[in-house]
Amino acid sequence: MAKFTVLVADDDKEIRDGIEIYLKNEGYDVLKAADGKEALDLLATNEIHLLILDIMMPNMDGITATFKIREAQNIPIIMLSAKVEDSDKIHGLSVGADDYVTKPFHPLELMARVKSQLRRYVQLGTYDGQKKVRIDGLVLDEDAKELSVDGKPVKLTPIEYKITELLMKNAGRVFSINEIYERVWNEEAYNAENIVAVHIRKIREKIEADPKNPRYVKVVWGIGYKIEK
Repeated sequence: MAKFTVLVADDDKEIRDGIEIYLKNEGYDVLKAADGKEALDLLATNEIHLLILDIMMPNMDGITATFKIREAQNIPIIMLSAKVEDSDKIHGLSVGADDYVTKPFHPLELMARVKSQLRRYVQLGTYDGQKKVRIDGLVLDEDAKELSVDGKPVKLTPIEYKITELLMKNAGRVFSINEIYERVWNEEAYNAENIVAVHIRKIREKIEADPKNPRYVKVVWGIGYKIEK
């Protein structure tokens, strides 16, 4: 079984230490940081497979750290925050976070989300047949788990890849927001509209020449999303 390393960044030492105990009980190696800058330093010198980042931290907050991480890496990021407003959740997801957990949280819920994100991350690198799905200039290489647009590679997060894969492999079919969430996140949809919409917007920004007038990812008002054949 592969050994994974999880980086926990939170300015609250008790929270860091508490999460560490549960992660180690699940067999993960753990590194800890007190702010975003320290997290980036650890990321630069260690092989990290998943990050748990608090939003509100001194020196560098979790949003800024996520933005900088996404410039170079697509490893899973779970954000923590005491804030419950949808705008905070959307902000975190829009800069590249894969999941969002609101404090206070049950440690077992966080462990379940860690396992889910790592499983998805690992699956993106496994063999799945030498297949390519082509829709005009959009090409999904299922073997390499890569997407290109007009011959140019596009860097997607694991969640963005799974959404794009779902829509491309079922081109022409309309998926409801709840169905997209349940198939990609593998859990029951609850208040999924904003979460899915943020990821769709990020996908459009990466693959569409004009995201406001998309060529590929279409919205079917009142129903959901599809990619045209």
